[in-house]
Formats: sequence, C-alpha cells, structure tokens
Amino acid sequence: YNENIHYLNFKYPNLIIKKIIRSSISDIISKGTDPKYLLISFSGSKKHFNKKNINLILNSIKHEQKKYNFSLIGGDTTKSNKSTFTICVLSYSKKIVKRNNCYIRDDIYVTGNLGDASVGLKILKKKLHLSSNNKNYFIRKYYEPNLAYGFHKELFKFANSSIDLSDGLLIDLKRLIGNKLLGFIIDYKLIPKSIYLKKLFESKKIKLNDHLFKGDDYQILFTAHRKHRDLILKKSIKWNQKVTRIGTITSATDNYIKFNNKLKKITNYQGYIHNFS
Repeated sequence: YNENIHYLNFKYPNLIIKKIIRSSISDIISKGTDPKYLLISFSGSKKHFNKKNINLILNSIKHEQKKYNFSLIGGDTTKSNKSTFTICVLSYSKKIVKRNNCYIRDDIYVTGNLGDASVGLKILKKKLHLSSNNKNYFIRKYYEPNLAYGFHKELFKFANSSIDLSDGLLIDLKRLIGNKLLGFIIDYKLIPKSIYLKKLFESKKIKLNDHLFKGDDYQILFTAHRKHRDLILKKSIKWNQKVTRIGTITSATDNYIKFNNKLKKITNYQGYIHNFS
C-alpha cells in the first residue's frame, strides 16, 4: 500500500493501518475462512514513523487483533522518502468458496452498504464539503469498512462463489463470473445504501452513480442457489448482518442493470483498474 496511491497522505496513521488490515483480511473472509496470522512491513522516514505515530499504529493493530482474532507474527521496517505498507495474511482451511463457480439462475447477494467509502474519499480529496457529523461518518467508512466478520463463517453452507468488493460492484461481479459463459442482471434500486448516502442524494449533493460502483467497500459479493434464500436470511439475522439480494446470474454473456424495470446493457464497468502500462 503506497502513499498517494492507496492512501492520500500520512495524516491519520492510526486509521491508515486499520484500512490496510481490513482491506487485506477481507479477501480471506470472503472465502469463508478466518485470518490467522499477519505479517506487516512498513517503510518511511523518521517524520512518518516518529514515536507518536508508531504508538498510534501499534494501538490500532492491537484493536484490530482483538476485533478480528488474528496474531501479528512479524514483519520488517526500512527507510524511504514515502511511506508504504506491505501485508501478508495467512489462513488455513480444508476448503474455500471459489470465485468462478457460479451457476445459471444463482441469486446474487452483497453484504453491508455500498458507496459510503467512495464519498469519504471525495471528502478527503476536498471535492465535497459537508457538515462535521456527515463528513466524519463517510471518512470513517473509508478508513474503517464494516467487514461481514462472523457472517463469513456461514458461507460454506450456501455460497457457490464469492469475492470481496474492493474495486467496485460491477467490475468485481464480472471477475466473479470469470471465464464462464454467463452473465448477470442486477437491479439498481436493490443495491444497498446507507440512510446517510440516501440523504446526500436526496439533497442533490451527490450523484449515486458516482459512488455506488467505485469500490473501497470491502463487503462480500456472493452467489447462491435460490433454494437457500431462507437460510441466508436466517444467518443474516443470527449475525445481525445486512445481506441484500440484488440480482441473478444468467445464461447471456452480456451483463445488464435494471433501471425502472428496463434493462440497460453495461458497457462501462467503472471501478478501479489495475493498469501498469
């Protein structure tokens, strides 16, 4: 994770390390397994890693260890002009929920809400100005995504395929299907949104399309046979976890989003593209 790329600056080291840890273990959680061990290495200058900042980082790591039940087993430190973090998450399991394993007529589900983190990033970039309460809510969602921890333990009981939502709903759903000759239809109005995001939209301070598909959500996107609908509802209640059915896997190779009961073919997948050219 590099300064100016994966996080804007080093202003909140205690929050940066939380985001780094949660975005890293979300990959493990989305497979239905628990994060067991973490290795964290970081580089930077004395200004980055002074005594105050190191204590902030260590306290945040301790908080995350308690919350997500993992052990920090090592890492390294090096000197550099800009700060960077490298993290390795280890987990052990006899099975995982795979990516490219969905089937025709599978339901498509997502945990939590989408879009809040994207608004938080826009605020941090000073491209959106809000009152203190609203501003703090969205910034927290950017730095401290609410992982579907706990509910992830149930995935083996119903999920055919899964992925964590890091780069954006549409592009990650496309990756979930992979090279299978399948497609998807999702219903725009069913995409889960927080009341804070809805209020921003209603007050015309944002456009929903600018945020719902941009990523940094770190929720679980999964597919399941429709026979498991009652079971999924039961498990979501057990873990007090918001889980929303937003669409269906289809036999078409094109993908669609439903607006006002009309299907629109998706040509722009938005989201973050890993491009090194």
